[in-house]
Amino acid sequence: MKRWDELNAFFNQTGAKITFSLNALIGRKESKTEKSLWVGNWYPHNAKDLMKYTISKGYKIDSYELGNELCGSGVSARIEAKQYGKDMIVLKKLIEKLYPNESTQPKVIGPGGFYEEEWFNTFLETTGPDVLDGVTHHIYNLGPGNDPNLINTIQDPYHLNQIAQTFKDVSNAVDKFAPWAGAWVGESGGAYNSGGKDVSRTFADGFWYLDQLGMTSVYNHKPGVSVVLINLSNNTSFEVSLSNDETLHGVRPNFEFKGEEAREEYHLTPKDGNIQSDVVLLNGAPLNLTDSLEIPKMNPKLVDASSHILVEAHSIVYVTIRDFNAPACA
Repeated sequence: MKRWDELNAFFNQTGAKITFSLNALIGRKESKTEKSLWVGNWYPHNAKDLMKYTISKGYKIDSYELGNELCGSGVSARIEAKQYGKDMIVLKKLIEKLYPNESTQPKVIGPGGFYEEEWFNTFLETTGPDVLDGVTHHIYNLGPGNDPNLINTIQDPYHLNQIAQTFKDVSNAVDKFAPWAGAWVGESGGAYNSGGKDVSRTFADGFWYLDQLGMTSVYNHKPGVSVVLINLSNNTSFEVSLSNDETLHGVRPNFEFKGEEAREEYHLTPKDGNIQSDVVLLNGAPLNLTDSLEIPKMNPKLVDASSHILVEAHSIVYVTIRDFNAPACA
Protein backbone atom coordinates (compact mmCIF):
# COMPACT_ATOMS: atom_id res chain seq x y z
CA MET A 1 0.00 0.00 0.00
CA LYS A 2 3.04 2.29 -0.02
CA ARG A 3 2.24 3.59 -3.49
CA TRP A 4 -1.37 4.28 -2.48
CA ASP A 5 -0.11 6.24 0.54
CA GLU A 6 2.21 8.29 -1.67
CA LEU A 7 -0.55 9.02 -4.15
CA ASN A 8 -2.93 10.20 -1.44
CA ALA A 9 -0.24 12.47 0.00
CA PHE A 10 0.00 14.03 -3.45
CA PHE A 11 -3.80 14.29 -3.75
CA ASN A 12 -3.95 16.13 -0.41
CA GLN A 13 -1.29 18.60 -1.52
CA THR A 14 -3.13 19.44 -4.73
CA GLY A 15 -6.64 19.48 -3.26
CA ALA A 16 -7.86 17.33 -6.14
CA LYS A 17 -11.13 15.39 -6.01
CA ILE A 18 -10.33 11.78 -6.83
CA THR A 19 -12.22 9.27 -8.94
CA PHE A 20 -10.68 5.81 -8.56
CA SER A 21 -11.30 3.18 -11.22
CA LEU A 22 -11.44 -0.36 -9.86
CA ASN A 23 -10.31 -3.45 -11.77
CA ALA A 24 -13.52 -4.83 -13.28
CA LEU A 25 -11.99 -8.00 -14.75
CA ILE A 26 -11.08 -9.69 -11.46
CA GLY A 27 -13.09 -12.92 -11.16
CA ARG A 28 -13.98 -13.13 -14.84
CA LYS A 29 -12.66 -15.30 -17.63
CA GLU A 30 -12.18 -14.54 -21.28
CA SER A 31 -14.85 -16.11 -23.46
CA LYS A 32 -13.76 -19.10 -25.53
CA THR A 33 -16.27 -18.30 -28.27
CA GLU A 34 -16.39 -14.50 -28.53
CA LYS A 35 -13.29 -12.39 -29.06
CA SER A 36 -12.43 -9.87 -26.30
CA LEU A 37 -15.58 -10.74 -24.29
CA TRP A 38 -15.08 -11.42 -20.58
CA VAL A 39 -17.73 -13.44 -18.76
CA GLY A 40 -18.64 -14.19 -15.16
CA ASN A 41 -19.33 -12.13 -12.06
CA TRP A 42 -17.02 -9.42 -10.78
CA TYR A 43 -15.01 -10.45 -7.70
CA PRO A 44 -15.25 -7.49 -5.27
CA HIS A 45 -12.96 -8.64 -2.45
CA ASN A 46 -9.86 -6.77 -3.66
CA ALA A 47 -11.92 -3.59 -3.93
CA LYS A 48 -13.31 -4.18 -0.44
CA ASP A 49 -9.81 -4.51 1.04
CA LEU A 50 -8.65 -1.32 -0.68
CA MET A 51 -11.68 0.63 0.53
CA LYS A 52 -11.27 -0.59 4.11
CA TYR A 53 -7.63 0.48 4.10
CA THR A 54 -8.55 3.82 2.52
CA ILE A 55 -11.15 4.46 5.21
CA SER A 56 -8.74 3.49 8.01
CA LYS A 57 -6.23 6.08 6.73
CA GLY A 58 -8.84 8.80 6.35
CA TYR A 59 -8.24 9.17 2.62
CA LYS A 60 -11.06 10.94 0.78
CA ILE A 61 -12.31 9.44 -2.47
CA ASP A 62 -14.93 11.44 -4.34
CA SER A 63 -16.15 8.58 -6.52
CA TYR A 64 -15.50 5.01 -7.58
CA GLU A 65 -15.76 3.73 -11.13
CA LEU A 66 -15.77 0.09 -12.18
CA GLY A 67 -13.44 -0.67 -15.07
CA ASN A 68 -12.33 1.41 -18.03
CA GLU A 69 -13.53 1.26 -21.65
CA LEU A 70 -15.22 -2.12 -21.28
CA CYS A 71 -18.64 -1.05 -22.57
CA GLY A 72 -20.09 -1.62 -26.03
CA SER A 73 -17.44 -2.98 -28.39
CA GLY A 74 -14.77 -2.25 -25.80
CA VAL A 75 -11.16 -1.38 -26.55
CA SER A 76 -9.04 -4.31 -25.40
CA ALA A 77 -11.84 -6.11 -23.58
CA ARG A 78 -15.61 -5.88 -23.15
CA ILE A 79 -18.40 -6.99 -20.82
CA GLU A 80 -22.06 -7.52 -21.67
CA ALA A 81 -24.34 -4.69 -20.57
CA LYS A 82 -26.58 -6.74 -18.25
CA GLN A 83 -23.62 -8.31 -16.48
CA TYR A 84 -21.96 -4.92 -16.06
CA GLY A 85 -25.16 -3.47 -14.65
CA LYS A 86 -25.41 -6.27 -12.07
CA ASP A 87 -21.80 -5.69 -11.05
CA MET A 88 -22.45 -1.97 -10.55
CA ILE A 89 -25.22 -2.90 -8.11
CA VAL A 90 -22.70 -5.03 -6.19
CA LEU A 91 -20.30 -2.08 -6.08
CA LYS A 92 -23.03 0.26 -4.85
CA LYS A 93 -24.00 -2.10 -2.03
CA LEU A 94 -20.35 -2.50 -1.03
CA ILE A 95 -19.87 1.27 -0.80
CA GLU A 96 -23.09 1.71 1.17
CA LYS A 97 -21.92 -0.92 3.65
CA LEU A 98 -18.40 0.46 4.12
CA TYR A 99 -19.45 4.13 4.00
CA PRO A 100 -22.72 4.17 6.00
CA ASN A 101 -22.66 7.97 6.39
CA GLU A 102 -24.36 9.31 3.25
CA SER A 103 -22.70 12.71 3.63
CA THR A 104 -19.23 11.19 3.16
CA GLN A 105 -20.21 8.31 0.87
CA PRO A 106 -18.28 8.25 -2.43
CA LYS A 107 -20.30 8.47 -5.60
CA VAL A 108 -20.65 5.53 -7.98
CA ILE A 109 -20.05 6.38 -11.63
CA GLY A 110 -19.77 4.40 -14.85
CA PRO A 111 -19.48 2.76 -17.28
CA GLY A 112 -16.52 4.89 -18.39
CA GLY A 113 -16.21 4.12 -22.09
CA PHE A 114 -17.37 5.04 -25.58
CA TYR A 115 -21.10 5.52 -26.10
CA GLU A 116 -23.09 2.88 -27.97
CA GLU A 117 -26.85 3.36 -27.71
CA GLU A 118 -28.13 -0.21 -27.26
CA TRP A 119 -25.41 -1.15 -24.76
CA PHE A 120 -25.86 2.02 -22.67
CA ASN A 121 -29.65 1.70 -22.58
CA THR A 122 -29.49 -1.94 -21.43
CA PHE A 123 -26.82 -1.10 -18.85
CA LEU A 124 -28.85 1.76 -17.37
CA GLU A 125 -32.05 -0.30 -17.30
CA THR A 126 -30.21 -3.08 -15.46
CA THR A 127 -28.60 -0.88 -12.81
CA GLY A 128 -31.99 0.51 -11.85
CA PRO A 129 -32.83 3.45 -9.57
CA ASP A 130 -30.26 5.28 -7.45
CA VAL A 131 -27.27 3.06 -8.20
CA LEU A 132 -25.33 5.45 -10.43
CA ASP A 133 -24.57 9.04 -9.47
CA GLY A 134 -22.90 9.80 -12.77
CA VAL A 135 -23.11 8.19 -16.22
CA THR A 136 -19.62 8.52 -17.69
CA HIS A 137 -18.57 8.34 -21.33
CA HIS A 138 -15.32 9.09 -23.17
CA ILE A 139 -14.67 11.60 -25.96
CA TYR A 140 -11.70 11.56 -28.38
CA ASN A 141 -13.22 13.28 -31.38
CA LEU A 142 -10.01 14.63 -32.95
CA GLY A 143 -8.76 11.22 -34.04
CA PRO A 144 -5.22 9.86 -33.59
CA GLY A 145 -2.51 12.06 -32.14
CA ASN A 146 -0.11 11.25 -34.99
CA ASP A 147 -2.45 12.66 -37.65
CA PRO A 148 -0.37 15.25 -39.60
CA ASN A 149 -3.58 17.22 -40.26
CA LEU A 150 -4.44 17.52 -36.55
CA ILE A 151 -3.65 21.25 -36.33
CA ASN A 152 -6.23 21.91 -39.07
CA THR A 153 -8.82 19.56 -37.58
CA ILE A 154 -8.71 21.34 -34.24
CA GLN A 155 -9.57 24.62 -36.01
CA ASP A 156 -12.46 23.19 -38.03
CA PRO A 157 -15.77 24.08 -36.34
CA TYR A 158 -17.66 21.63 -38.54
CA HIS A 159 -15.50 18.75 -37.33
CA LEU A 160 -15.73 19.89 -33.70
CA ASN A 161 -19.53 20.03 -33.92
CA GLN A 162 -19.90 16.45 -35.18
CA ILE A 163 -19.58 15.08 -31.65
CA ALA A 164 -22.64 17.07 -30.55
CA GLN A 165 -24.93 14.16 -31.41
CA THR A 166 -23.09 11.90 -28.95
CA PHE A 167 -23.48 14.46 -26.17
CA LYS A 168 -27.18 14.73 -27.02
CA ASP A 169 -27.71 10.95 -27.15
CA VAL A 170 -26.03 10.37 -23.78
CA SER A 171 -28.06 13.16 -22.20
CA ASN A 172 -31.29 11.69 -23.60
CA ALA A 173 -30.38 8.20 -22.34
CA VAL A 174 -29.74 9.56 -18.84
CA ASP A 175 -33.03 11.48 -18.87
CA LYS A 176 -34.92 8.35 -19.92
CA PHE A 177 -33.24 5.59 -17.91
CA ALA A 178 -31.35 7.29 -15.06
CA PRO A 179 -32.83 10.74 -14.32
CA TRP A 180 -31.42 10.61 -10.77
CA ALA A 181 -27.89 10.62 -12.23
CA GLY A 182 -25.98 13.16 -14.27
CA ALA A 183 -24.16 12.74 -17.59
CA TRP A 184 -20.39 13.12 -17.21
CA VAL A 185 -17.45 13.11 -19.61
CA GLY A 186 -15.29 10.72 -17.63
CA GLU A 187 -12.24 10.89 -19.90
CA SER A 188 -11.25 13.05 -22.83
CA GLY A 189 -8.10 14.29 -24.48
CA GLY A 190 -9.16 15.34 -27.94
CA ALA A 191 -6.68 13.17 -29.81
CA TYR A 192 -6.13 9.61 -28.62
CA ASN A 193 -2.80 7.77 -28.19
CA SER A 194 -1.37 10.45 -25.87
CA GLY A 195 -2.45 13.42 -27.98
CA GLY A 196 -0.65 15.30 -30.72
CA LYS A 197 2.98 16.23 -30.03
CA ASP A 198 2.83 19.79 -31.37
CA VAL A 199 -0.87 20.42 -30.81
CA SER A 200 -2.23 19.00 -27.55
CA ARG A 201 0.26 20.89 -25.34
CA THR A 202 -0.20 24.20 -27.14
CA PHE A 203 -2.58 27.17 -27.20
CA ALA A 204 -4.47 25.56 -30.08
CA ASP A 205 -5.76 22.79 -27.84
CA GLY A 206 -7.87 25.39 -26.07
CA PHE A 207 -10.05 25.68 -29.18
CA TRP A 208 -11.06 22.03 -28.81
CA TYR A 209 -11.19 21.97 -25.00
CA LEU A 210 -13.40 25.02 -24.56
CA ASP A 211 -15.67 23.91 -27.40
CA GLN A 212 -16.21 20.63 -25.52
CA LEU A 213 -16.92 22.48 -22.26
CA GLY A 214 -19.58 24.47 -24.08
CA MET A 215 -21.19 21.26 -25.32
CA THR A 216 -21.26 19.81 -21.81
CA SER A 217 -23.37 22.77 -20.77
CA VAL A 218 -25.66 22.71 -23.81
CA TYR A 219 -26.35 18.99 -23.39
CA ASN A 220 -26.74 18.97 -19.61
CA HIS A 221 -23.46 17.33 -18.65
CA LYS A 222 -21.78 17.97 -15.32
CA PRO A 223 -19.90 20.21 -14.89
CA GLY A 224 -19.95 22.82 -17.65
CA VAL A 225 -19.68 26.45 -18.62
CA SER A 226 -22.45 28.64 -19.96
CA VAL A 227 -20.76 30.88 -22.52
CA VAL A 228 -17.29 31.07 -24.02
CA LEU A 229 -16.27 33.17 -27.01
CA ILE A 230 -13.76 31.56 -29.39
CA ASN A 231 -12.51 33.09 -32.64
CA LEU A 232 -11.07 30.41 -34.92
CA SER A 233 -10.44 32.87 -37.75
CA ASN A 234 -6.79 33.65 -38.40
CA ASN A 235 -7.32 37.16 -39.76
CA THR A 236 -10.73 38.48 -38.68
CA SER A 237 -11.80 40.07 -35.40
CA PHE A 238 -15.41 40.14 -34.23
CA GLU A 239 -17.43 42.48 -32.05
CA VAL A 240 -20.09 40.95 -29.81
CA SER A 241 -22.85 43.04 -28.25
CA LEU A 242 -25.20 42.21 -25.38
CA SER A 243 -28.84 43.15 -25.65
CA ASN A 244 -32.21 42.37 -24.14
CA ASP A 245 -34.08 43.26 -27.31
CA GLU A 246 -35.96 40.72 -29.41
CA THR A 247 -33.42 38.86 -31.50
CA LEU A 248 -33.37 35.41 -33.05
CA HIS A 249 -36.73 34.28 -34.46
CA GLY A 250 -38.59 36.90 -32.42
CA VAL A 251 -37.61 35.29 -29.10
CA ARG A 252 -36.91 37.72 -26.27
CA PRO A 253 -33.98 36.61 -24.06
CA ASN A 254 -34.91 35.98 -20.44
CA PHE A 255 -32.51 38.51 -18.93
CA GLU A 256 -31.98 42.20 -18.30
CA PHE A 257 -28.59 43.78 -18.90
CA LYS A 258 -28.04 47.36 -17.75
CA GLY A 259 -24.24 47.50 -17.85
CA GLU A 260 -23.74 49.93 -14.99
CA GLU A 261 -20.54 48.35 -13.67
CA ALA A 262 -17.30 47.90 -15.57
CA ARG A 263 -17.11 44.60 -17.41
CA GLU A 264 -14.29 42.18 -16.56
CA GLU A 265 -12.59 40.64 -19.59
CA TYR A 266 -9.89 37.98 -19.88
CA HIS A 267 -8.40 37.85 -23.38
CA LEU A 268 -6.23 34.81 -24.09
CA THR A 269 -3.90 34.86 -27.09
CA PRO A 270 -0.81 32.82 -28.14
CA LYS A 271 2.70 34.27 -27.92
CA ASP A 272 3.80 35.90 -31.20
CA GLY A 273 0.44 34.96 -32.71
CA ASN A 274 1.58 31.34 -33.08
CA ILE A 275 -1.29 29.06 -32.03
CA GLN A 276 1.19 26.20 -31.59
CA SER A 277 3.06 28.15 -28.93
CA ASP A 278 2.98 26.74 -25.39
CA VAL A 279 3.00 30.28 -23.94
CA VAL A 280 -0.40 31.90 -23.34
CA LEU A 281 -0.85 35.66 -22.98
CA LEU A 282 -3.52 37.03 -20.65
CA ASN A 283 -4.50 40.52 -21.76
CA GLY A 284 -1.13 40.73 -23.49
CA ALA A 285 1.07 39.49 -20.62
CA PRO A 286 2.62 35.97 -20.53
CA LEU A 287 1.13 33.56 -18.00
CA ASN A 288 4.15 32.03 -16.27
CA LEU A 289 4.53 30.20 -12.99
CA THR A 290 5.91 32.30 -10.14
CA ASP A 291 9.40 31.72 -8.70
CA SER A 292 7.78 29.41 -6.13
CA LEU A 293 6.03 27.52 -8.95
CA GLU A 294 2.60 28.88 -8.06
CA ILE A 295 -0.10 29.77 -10.58
CA PRO A 296 0.09 33.56 -11.11
CA LYS A 297 -2.71 35.98 -10.34
CA MET A 298 -5.08 36.40 -13.26
CA ASN A 299 -6.35 39.94 -13.24
CA PRO A 300 -9.05 41.03 -15.70
CA LYS A 301 -9.12 44.04 -17.96
CA LEU A 302 -11.90 46.45 -16.92
CA VAL A 303 -13.97 47.62 -19.88
CA ASP A 304 -16.86 50.05 -20.30
CA ALA A 305 -19.92 47.80 -20.00
CA SER A 306 -21.74 49.60 -22.82
CA SER A 307 -19.02 48.82 -25.35
CA HIS A 308 -18.83 45.81 -27.65
CA ILE A 309 -16.76 42.76 -26.72
CA LEU A 310 -13.84 42.49 -29.13
CA VAL A 311 -12.80 38.92 -29.97
CA GLU A 312 -9.51 39.08 -31.86
CA ALA A 313 -8.40 36.53 -34.44
CA HIS A 314 -7.21 33.25 -32.91
CA SER A 315 -8.20 34.29 -29.41
CA ILE A 316 -10.32 33.09 -26.50
CA VAL A 317 -12.27 35.51 -24.30
CA TYR A 318 -13.85 35.08 -20.87
CA VAL A 319 -16.22 37.82 -19.74
CA THR A 320 -17.61 38.50 -16.26
CA ILE A 321 -20.66 40.76 -15.98
CA ARG A 322 -21.15 41.76 -12.36
CA ASP A 323 -24.59 43.41 -12.68
CA PHE A 324 -26.14 40.73 -14.88
CA ASN A 325 -29.73 40.15 -13.76
CA ALA A 326 -31.41 36.89 -14.77
CA PRO A 327 -34.69 35.83 -13.11
CA ALA A 328 -34.88 32.29 -11.75
CA CYS A 329 -36.43 29.67 -14.01
CA ALA A 330 -40.12 29.10 -13.36
